[in-house]
Amino acid sequence: MQLQEAVFCATASSSGSGFGAVTLHDIVTGSSLASFKQTNAAPHCTTYLESKKAQGGFFLAAQPDKSLLHVYNFQKDQITLKIVLPEKLTCVALDPRGDYFAGGTTQGRIHLWEVSSGILFNSWDAHYRQVNVLRFTQDGSALISGSDDSSVSVWSVSRLLDEDAQNDLPLPYYTLTDHTLPITDIICGVGSFPTCRILTSSVDHSVKLWDLASRTMLTTFMFPKAISSLAWDITERFFFAASSDGSIFQMNLFKHREDKSKVPLTEAIGGRGVNDIIRVDDESPDAHKKRLITAGQPVSCIAISFTSSLLLVGTVSGLIHIYDIPTHQLIRTISTHKGFSISHLSTMLKPIDLVGHVNLRMNVGAASDARESIPVKPVVPFQRMRDAKTRDLHEVSLLLPTQNEVNEEPEWYSKDSFLRDHAYFCQPLSSTERGNDTSTLQMRISDLEAEVGQLREQLGQAKGINNAMWETVVQKVVGQGKHSKDKKSVQDDSNESDEENGRRRKRGRT
Repeated sequence: MQLQEAVFCATASSSGSGFGAVTLHDIVTGSSLASFKQTNAAPHCTTYLESKKAQGGFFLAAQPDKSLLHVYNFQKDQITLKIVLPEKLTCVALDPRGDYFAGGTTQGRIHLWEVSSGILFNSWDAHYRQVNVLRFTQDGSALISGSDDSSVSVWSVSRLLDEDAQNDLPLPYYTLTDHTLPITDIICGVGSFPTCRILTSSVDHSVKLWDLASRTMLTTFMFPKAISSLAWDITERFFFAASSDGSIFQMNLFKHREDKSKVPLTEAIGGRGVNDIIRVDDESPDAHKKRLITAGQPVSCIAISFTSSLLLVGTVSGLIHIYDIPTHQLIRTISTHKGFSISHLSTMLKPIDLVGHVNLRMNVGAASDARESIPVKPVVPFQRMRDAKTRDLHEVSLLLPTQNEVNEEPEWYSKDSFLRDHAYFCQPLSSTERGNDTSTLQMRISDLEAEVGQLREQLGQAKGINNAMWETVVQKVVGQGKHSKDKKSVQDDSNESDEENGRRRKRGRT
């Protein structure tokens, strides 16, 4: 199947009545690929797991008016499951493997469930006020939460799942408290916890870059307006910060400079700690205009494509603008959601089991006639209260990879070749082989030294030939110049003698 990038967007009714939808669009043409109705999720309340080759994905949407969680899978356009929650959720997050689901509430509590069993593993008071955003790190080892109390807390997932600590209040791995107003967005960088970095935005007009390994703040970026959403390049070269009035600022994390030898160099911006503050409005107006995108409408969310070449901007009026990042030019606008607000925006690979686009029945084996549908990762109703007995007795469904028949082997690499190569690389070296390797290495070093000596000798001969040629050319040029000068002086002497003889003849006649 050819890989195709798609736009995953969720919409909500701006008037409060009616339902929005979750829609997948072709990022190249903007056409609609599939639509899933009956959802009205607010910002940070939609999350998904992509479909893999052997397992279908799903997505979850928390409803703002009721304590309900709608579960969908990509194989049908209707709600698969409605889960009743213990309370309304203000933000949700799903770890990259789709094993654990976290939700925050208006009272500052965070609930952590296991998706395949529905067990409520932990529920604790994480903040003093409403939880606005939840993010898992890319390896799923840490959960990061941002709240209206202006703090950002980092939680170790292994500690939250620890059976021995279920009766104790979870303590955060680290709490970031340098913001002064509510947190609006959090973006996790590449890498595993705690070696990764994160970006946090707040209503206090600032975006802060943090290093979780050292538990320090690296840089503060101050903007002229409050920042509502962030988008970070996968290579961490730049990020976009959007305000609710439609202004989108591009902040480059590297800059070019020239040293004394006029050689262009690239250096990182910031990184000097708490006192390192970069103000966007302090720069020249021309530079400010080059890094500013004006959408013309209030922005609700932004995202960057896989190739980091396109910026997707969702507005509260239902428009999705797609900009070219190098030139900041508007390429196309998806206007099929007018009248709704874009609450979630991201890019994903087009699901292999997307409804209406592929036959859901596939061959399990290359030579098998049995045809089975792509299994979907199981999602069961979540518990509303913690139960220690259920945790001890719970069972989790796992999907084992399909096995090819005995005679079915890949043509490009057979099983015998794999076992032979594996045995060759994994076998230990005997003492004789080590000795042979040492002697061979010594012989190779001797040969290289002899070759270096020969090359040096040839270089000396070449230099001698070059010097001889240079001296010959110089002597010839100098000799020709001297000969022409002597010839000219002789000619001048002969001319003077002829003039003297002419004068003498004139005197004799007189």
